[in-house]
Amino acid sequence: MKIHGLQKMTLLDFPGRVACTVFLGHCDFRCPFCHNYELIDGSAPAIMDDEELFSFLEKRRGLLEGVAITGGEPCLNRDLPDLMRRIRSLGYAVKLDTNGNHPAMLRQILSEGLADYVAMDIKNSPAKYALTAGRDALDLDPIKESIRLLMESGVDYEFRTTVVDELHEAEDFEEIGKLICGAKRYFLQCFTDRDSVPYGNLHAPSAEKLRAYAEIAARYVPDTSLRGVD
Repeated sequence: MKIHGLQKMTLLDFPGRVACTVFLGHCDFRCPFCHNYELIDGSAPAIMDDEELFSFLEKRRGLLEGVAITGGEPCLNRDLPDLMRRIRSLGYAVKLDTNGNHPAMLRQILSEGLADYVAMDIKNSPAKYALTAGRDALDLDPIKESIRLLMESGVDYEFRTTVVDELHEAEDFEEIGKLICGAKRYFLQCFTDRDSVPYGNLHAPSAEKLRAYAEIAARYVPDTSLRGVD
């Protein structure tokens, strides 16, 4: 397996654990606000293979507690379960980031107990989901199935939305709330522009807007919080 990026230590990517973050290539979405757009089509060169990754992880035993796997979309990789098994065999906890569009892979990972924590993106309200994911059209049934799987799994998880001023408005969070009603926790993440973001003229919403959106979502998910807001 090719590894397209490695953040050697993070206190942010895996809640409650000192971790590293592993980036896998390829994604089936084309979100215009993506920070890792160079990983989407897999054209970015790999920085190491899995054996080099495991050499790194062997040396960090006792220093790191967990490994966060992100992308790209990790669930596109058929070898993902094996990667997670091997990481867990070294004594690490594993966090998975996913767009939720691959419930069969998610079901396998959950049923085998390979993930200690899952973070699933909720791109937008159903009516604007395809637009926000950069797709002409999108079947939301896989997304809804992944939501159900997580909520029924017993595995620790979060749903999260990266909020972009041009893509989100108050009504969207009413519909998102209905989509994930009763979830364990939900985060609204403030968009931050970077050089790697593929499209210009996107902006972060104001703190006031974000707080208002969070209040709407909290009617459906009481544990709703903000990230990236001072």
